Amino acid sequence: MAKTAENISVSHKKVKTLSNTQLVITSLAAGAVAGALAKSTIAPLDRTKINFQVSHKPYSTRKALKFILKTLKSEGILALWRGNSATMARIVPHAAIQFTAHEQWKRILKVDQAGGTTPGKLFLAGSLAGVTSQSLTYPLDLARARMAVTSRQEYSTLRQVFMKIYHLEGITVLYRGYVPTILGVIPYAGVSFFIYDTLKRLYREHVDPKQTPHPLASLGFGAIAGMLGQSSSYPLDIVRRRMQTDTNGQYSTIVGTLKYVYKREGLKRGLYKGLSMNWIKGPISVGISYATYDNVKDFLRNILTKYRTKVLYIE
Repeated sequence: MAKTAENISVSHKKVKTLSNTQLVITSLAAGAVAGALAKSTIAPLDRTKINFQVSHKPYSTRKALKFILKTLKSEGILALWRGNSATMARIVPHAAIQFTAHEQWKRILKVDQAGGTTPGKLFLAGSLAGVTSQSLTYPLDLARARMAVTSRQEYSTLRQVFMKIYHLEGITVLYRGYVPTILGVIPYAGVSFFIYDTLKRLYREHVDPKQTPHPLASLGFGAIAGMLGQSSSYPLDIVRRRMQTDTNGQYSTIVGTLKYVYKREGLKRGLYKGLSMNWIKGPISVGISYATYDNVKDFLRNILTKYRTKVLYIE
């Protein structure tokens, strides 16, 4: 049966927006792809940073490069990606949940992103997204840290990490370092999402009105957001890594760990150890992650919108 002009008008109105379920599914898929790509890219730098964070050795770019070269010589190139399977097992659900939670928290909080009149809510939405994703995937983050700082003989698989921790240390150890992680993720996720969304809004207002900026612009905005976000909470990242990889009960509390690291290693060489590497890997990782998420999400939603259009016209 031929469609009337009125029916066609109704159909066009229907395809302008997708259902919330479809929005969630596309966000989850885009977030998973974004997280996997970003973390795989900087995995060697990540492993290097963790090794210095959990040791008493002073950090420098020269020493970091020496560690990478020594690992290449003694263990081979794949050793630089050691623990990346645990990273993927964690980052795929973590990134999927975080990006989706961010979108949903903005919807719940009624964030007026376009008008830019709710910076407090925008920061809160980012913080809540970070807390949500970190809480649901924390044991995987601990397992990844253990694998990154040990030999293959000690922990050869992700399953072995969990089994050894359960039998030798107890199941509660899987959440050791959780509190400093959450305290750190609140400013980190809040600042990074706030900066990224703010830069996108300014870009739309002054450069290009399209909803998603050019991929290179997204990459740059993500890099700035990542650098500022990670710098805002870095000492707590040191604390959580020490607590996660501690098997001797040396780092049992947040305050105790902060005092211990500061007393023995100082501020720059202790609580901010490896920050310069974070300024390299962080912007790369966050930039790739945010840019990939926006573009994959738009791609998937465009496909769904076109499919709905065809279905409605056939009906």
